[in-house]
Amino acid sequence: MFSTDLIAAARSSKAWPFVEAQRLAKRFRDGKPGGEPVLFETGYGPSGLPHIGTFQEVLRTTLVRKAYEIVGAAEDGTPAPTRLVAFSDDMDGLRKVPDNLPNPAMLAKHLGKPLCQIPDPFEKYESFAHHNNAMLRDFLDRFGFEYEFVAASDRYNSGAFDGALANVLRNYDSIMDIMLPTLREERRQTYSPVLPVSPTTGAVLQVPVEVVDADAGMVRFTDEDGSTVEQSVFGGQAKLQWKVDWAMRWVDLGVDYEMYGKDLTDSGVQSGRIAKVLGGRKPEGMIYEMFLDAAGEKISKSKGNGLSIEEWLTYGSQESLSHYIYANPKSAKQLHAGIIPRAVDEYWQFRERIPEQELDKQLGNPAWHLLRVEHGGDSQPPQGAGDSLPVTYGLLLNLASVLGTEASADSLRDYVASYSDDAAGNPHVERLIETAIAYNRDFVAPTLNKRAPTDSEAGALRELDAGLQLLDVNSTAEELQSLVYEIGKKEQFGFTNLRDWFRCLYETLLGSSQGPRMGSFIALYGIENTRSLIEEALNRDRASR
Repeated sequence: MFSTDLIAAARSSKAWPFVEAQRLAKRFRDGKPGGEPVLFETGYGPSGLPHIGTFQEVLRTTLVRKAYEIVGAAEDGTPAPTRLVAFSDDMDGLRKVPDNLPNPAMLAKHLGKPLCQIPDPFEKYESFAHHNNAMLRDFLDRFGFEYEFVAASDRYNSGAFDGALANVLRNYDSIMDIMLPTLREERRQTYSPVLPVSPTTGAVLQVPVEVVDADAGMVRFTDEDGSTVEQSVFGGQAKLQWKVDWAMRWVDLGVDYEMYGKDLTDSGVQSGRIAKVLGGRKPEGMIYEMFLDAAGEKISKSKGNGLSIEEWLTYGSQESLSHYIYANPKSAKQLHAGIIPRAVDEYWQFRERIPEQELDKQLGNPAWHLLRVEHGGDSQPPQGAGDSLPVTYGLLLNLASVLGTEASADSLRDYVASYSDDAAGNPHVERLIETAIAYNRDFVAPTLNKRAPTDSEAGALRELDAGLQLLDVNSTAEELQSLVYEIGKKEQFGFTNLRDWFRCLYETLLGSSQGPRMGSFIALYGIENTRSLIEEALNRDRASR
């Protein structure tokens, strides 16, 4: 049961999952007729393996689903019933052979056939589609999503879509009136909402179709060998063009919410019009922006300029990826390795803050939503809220960069254990250590360049060294930070502001233009080790003269 305070706050919250849920609640002011669950859908094209786009769409849809359970809750606090369907369009014809698959020659022989009728190039499943569908389910299960899997091949071949196909044939001309104006002249000559499967080759045909008997599902078309064929569209002997298929699913399955990328904006409009012709209506949904690479270019699988989920999880956590995806879904987002460290630390900052916030602020906190997806339940705040880490990812990265070739998971564990009694056995800290080692190896270490200090900077470093010598080895991070601040404020060293002093420390001691809170770093790395770094920097100054 949800509390009345939580329900009221959710119904007025400006956090985007709640805004989406509020629009959906207006669609069903008294709940869905008959008490049926509100149906959310995400689509998947199984010609390739699941990727970061698959993850973001299922995650964002789940965020709205969880928000709607609160916004649409009953007066007694009972969550609004919902379902999430992950739909695989595995009846689609294979248009080209992907570059990253085995047995390309075999696949090339089956171009044009439905994915569910093509042998598995990995030789593990009964078809290519069955393999990729299994990968999708494994992928979604790995991240703990709650969903129902539906394959187009099951619906078409079993006859479950037969009634919907007959409905399309009965409205064939109206659908053509919607689609033809959107097509180039050449495409208009061959376009049909229905794609029959050739009885001779098994290929999905892009040919004009004449409706012979809509109720019986009978159509007439010219096969690849030039013969005229009359054939039923029922029982898997045809599929629909994808925009028509999209609309048909919305109506036949009763989809109430589906989001999609900006590149499908026009398609969504056309499918919405077709859904109306078929006697249904377009679902609610959000149009999200696309991911960009580091150069601001649209990510393309063929170009390979994106970042895979596996790559993100090599250098960061699943929570950090979810956190990055959560923010500003209607704004284009760059997706490259450079954003990972900040995303990791930001997530934990938000998570730690939840219990201190008023309820309305909690509902605007990304970690609040992500914890509800991760743990479910109706606890308020959600399970895991308020958890904190004894060390930040940025701090671990700087430690790894200073250790250089000596950086290892064991060495970082030793430093962290001496820094905090809470670190031992913490699975989140263990994960951060592993990813920090990998990130430092691949992105930080190759770019480090420790410069020599200027004369005035050298004076400030000597003052810092002297101050550290006087402090107890067990001084706190706050005490160390105060010392750093005091030196940076002294006029004799000529720093315009403290930012210049910190940049000096980062560039001369760590070899980077950015760095951690120095008090925390010194506490983690150790006073004597830090004094050695200062001595190395001063030696570079003398050597440069």
